[in-house]
Amino acid sequence: MRVASGVPGFDDLVDGGLLSDRLYVVSGPPGSGKTTFSSMFITQGAKEGESCLYVTMHETKSELREDMSGFEFGFDRAIQSNAVQFLNLVTEPGKRAISQFGKEGGLTNRLVAYIESNGIDRVVIDSTLLLQHFFNDVSDEITGFLSALKQTDATIILISEMTDPSAYSDEHYLAHGVIFFHNFLESGGMQRGIQVIKMRGTAIDCDIRELEFSGEGLLVHPDRKVQT
Repeated sequence: MRVASGVPGFDDLVDGGLLSDRLYVVSGPPGSGKTTFSSMFITQGAKEGESCLYVTMHETKSELREDMSGFEFGFDRAIQSNAVQFLNLVTEPGKRAISQFGKEGGLTNRLVAYIESNGIDRVVIDSTLLLQHFFNDVSDEITGFLSALKQTDATIILISEMTDPSAYSDEHYLAHGVIFFHNFLESGGMQRGIQVIKMRGTAIDCDIRELEFSGEGLLVHPDRKVQT
């Protein structure tokens, strides 16, 4: 089964959508569209009546709403609906929400239990910086964390701060798919691109496609390749 990303043009690159119940990493430099992509993914889930969860540690719910307020893809309605839960793990409400799922096993066991107990269908985790805050040894503990997430019945996007598409990290190896956002400075201004680097179970070509911000959010041009 495939789920719609909610991003116009993107699903054409991955055989109609993301395979459900899998883990995907979204990487790229700051300002390239990672958060917008993830917000559109969550909004699409809410529109389809799915149970969604947005996990962060560096942005409040109101800040995220403000960031997305310039777009008209419906994020404001989605984030205020019963379909979307917002969990900031460094706030007291966020800590209380997840602490009820036990103190043993740290973040991994508690977050997995939260996802399973609440019947969550879509998850966004923003970002790998969150993991560095909670794990003593990220390189060791991230393997168990991501492996546990992959066992849930949720389709999960993990936002990564990686800026080099050729430099694979642990999360890239463990994920079912890796989507990379590019920013190219050209004489005419900023050229944006999106590249599906890895997608298990899906035929991809790894070419960079044109990407732009519009009033409706991100727009992918699947037939336009970026010349680098």
